[in-house]
This record gives sequence, C-alpha cells and structure tokens, in this order.
Amino acid sequence: MMKLDLTTEKMLEQIDALGFSQAGAFNLRFNGTALGHSDSEHIKIVKKSDRPGIDILIDGAANGEEVHIPVVLSESGLHDVVYNDFFIADGANVTIVAGCGIHNDGCDQSQHDGIHTFHIGKNANVTYLENHYGEGSGTGGRVLNPVTQAFVGENSVFTLNTAQIRGVDSTVRETNVSLGREAKLFVSEKLMTHGGQHAESNMSVELNGESSSAQIVSRSVAKDDSQQVFHPKAIGKNLCKAHIQCDSIIMDRAQIRSIPEIDARHLDAQIIHEAAIGRINNDQLIKLRTFGLSAEEAEAVIIENFLK
Repeated sequence: MMKLDLTTEKMLEQIDALGFSQAGAFNLRFNGTALGHSDSEHIKIVKKSDRPGIDILIDGAANGEEVHIPVVLSESGLHDVVYNDFFIADGANVTIVAGCGIHNDGCDQSQHDGIHTFHIGKNANVTYLENHYGEGSGTGGRVLNPVTQAFVGENSVFTLNTAQIRGVDSTVRETNVSLGREAKLFVSEKLMTHGGQHAESNMSVELNGESSSAQIVSRSVAKDDSQQVFHPKAIGKNLCKAHIQCDSIIMDRAQIRSIPEIDARHLDAQIIHEAAIGRINNDQLIKLRTFGLSAEEAEAVIIENFLK
C-alpha cells in the first residue's frame, strides 16, 4: 500500500465523492505520473502506449462495482494532459469516480486537462462522479479544463454528476454525449466561483436514437467579481424527450450568462429549456438570522442547500 503525504490525502478527501482507498480497481495520478493502480475481477486498467492516460476495461459481469481514478497536482508550473478511455460492456453496472485537485503554493500556473471518453454498450448503467477543487497559498493559477465524451448504447443509462467545489481560477468544460435507442442521460452540474475566477461550461447532447431522453440540471453560485457562462444544447434527431434547467445565484459584482439551446430535427422531438438567475432571497436571510445566525452564516446555509 502506498504511503500518501498529508496534502495528497486532504486533496483526495475533497475530490473523491465516495472516499478513496487503495482497494479494488483504482488509478491515482500524481503530478503527471501514475503513482499506483490496481485491478479487480471485472475491471482492468491498462496504461496507454501512444499517449499519457489509461484504458479502463469494464466487463458485463461488473455489478455495483466502483473504479476510482483521481488526479492530484501539487507541483507549481505543471501542465498535465491525460487521455482516459472507458470501454463498458453490455449489461455492466458501475460507478466511476474521477476528479482533480490542484494544490499550488508557487507563482507559476498549474493546469490539468483531462479528456475522458466513454464507450457504453447496451443495457448498461454507468454513473460518473467528478469533483474539482483548488487550494494553495501561491499566486500561480489553478486551471482545470475537463472534456467528457460519451457514446451511450441502446437502453443504457449514463448519469453524470460534476461539481466544482472551490479554488479553481479558470475552467472550460466541454461535454459531448450521443444517445442511442432508448438510452437515458441524467446530468447534475454544480459550480461555485469567487474572486476573479472564470468558469465556462459547454454541453452538446445528441438524441439520435428513438425514445432516447436527457435531463440536464445546472446549479451555480457566482460571488465577488467572478464570471460564469453556461451553454447547454440538446439536439433531437428522433422521437425523444429532453429537459434543460439552469438555475444560478448571483452575488456582489459577479456576471452570469446562461444560454440554453434546443434544436429539434424531428417531428416527435420534445425539448424544453428553463433558465433563471437571481439573488439570495432576503426573506430567507431574515428568517435564518432570527435563529441566531450571522449574515455570513445564513448566506452559507442558503448556498449549501441550493447546491445540494
């Protein structure tokens, strides 16, 4: 078993939604290299030979298993790029836990670009959890640019839960999903920005298969002088259903742009979008203050519950 330093352990606590342990199938990437990995009976992890990254092979007998592939950067000035491909067989039921934490105490920018591609067979159930977090006392930037691509087979379910907890100075997220016949997509995106941070999320979902469906929910809070841009797009190319919902709380001098886009290319495509941006409700603040909370504590409670 690898011995991890306190900084790495703290970062893993923040980014691994289910708790990282050196058991079962896992791969820990640390400062651009694989620090350690392990397979399980139904999940194999193979290092790529042509570029940085791994192939994760999940067979159809995997039922309720987890695979953890966190990334930690603690070296200032490092630009880490990794390509991870997931091959999920028919009938598999698996949870994949990713995420990246950057600890930067230096003056140079640290950056991680993770390109993840999912090839999902028929009748599979795949949950993908990805948390991002930044910290450190240095002036160097903490930059995360994730790319998620998914090809979802017939009658499969792909659940994508992403969260940017705090401390990331700049992020551009690109998500592209293609849905086959009767395939289902569920997306939950949560984002917090503060200071002068910038976050952009672009998402394109193609509902190609008959009776495919997608539900996309994005919630965010922007504080101080931070800026956010959301551009989710649903493209209906067959009999299908899709719903996009973007809700944001704006504070201080922040800026938020929400641009939900619906594109129907079939007579039986049903696509709905909603978008709302607003400030914290004063009545909620007053009510919480009557329970003895300070203004800052009341604000924190409201934000925490909004992002749940």
